[in-house]
Amino acid sequence: MLQMRREQMDAFGAAARRGFEQQMLVHLAEFSPPLFRAVGPEPLRLAIRLGMERAAGYGFTTRGPVRLWLESALLFGSFFDTDPQYPQIGALLADADQAPEMARAERLYAWIKDYRARVAGPDDAYTLRALGNLAALARQPLDWPPEHVVPALLAEITTAYPEKADFVGQEALTALIRKAMAGARAQHFTNSRGMALVLVLMLAFGHGCGADPLYPWIARTLRDPVITDPAARAQRLEKKALTWLRHVLTHFDVALPA
Repeated sequence: MLQMRREQMDAFGAAARRGFEQQMLVHLAEFSPPLFRAVGPEPLRLAIRLGMERAAGYGFTTRGPVRLWLESALLFGSFFDTDPQYPQIGALLADADQAPEMARAERLYAWIKDYRARVAGPDDAYTLRALGNLAALARQPLDWPPEHVVPALLAEITTAYPEKADFVGQEALTALIRKAMAGARAQHFTNSRGMALVLVLMLAFGHGCGADPLYPWIARTLRDPVITDPAARAQRLEKKALTWLRHVLTHFDVALPA
């Protein structure tokens, strides 16, 4: 009987993986045309590889569940499984020893379907309106005392995106706000506007947006050695974020609020 050597088996596995990556690249380009046009194939390919690796950590290794994982990454960010604004997802994925892969994938799919109905809305109407509201929030000259930042940001987000605030709850949003504040301080964005900017980025692109291959412009701006002044860095990041949001809204024939 002809037996395949280990190197041949590894090569076969690598070839199958590359084929799946290419199929997912085509699928995800169709799944989110504005994102694909904004970032191009290589960042998306990196996100696919990252997603496959993270999915495998939860025992998602078959085609359907991995495809669902990658679609979820485009919807919620590549690190959606640990995002404090989506604690329900972590709970759905956590019991790998108790529930088989397909059962957990089906629960994740049901959660996403409910989320999109209640939070995204018909034809993503709620999301598009919220993106415009968040863009306006990022441009406001905010100035709150330190002890008021958390409740003030919570109130702003609840106003900007009431559907999401109602769905995920105040506890999840507060956890995200605190993470955004810590991230802002790490970049020396010490004023309220800088903290609001980081929060807007995390709300729109996921809590790991600074390391997400889907949004390379964020990491490039945060690490740009030419920009040494934190205020200038925040200003550049805000400008790039507004450009990206304008690109998405234009795709859906929605104008960015003045």
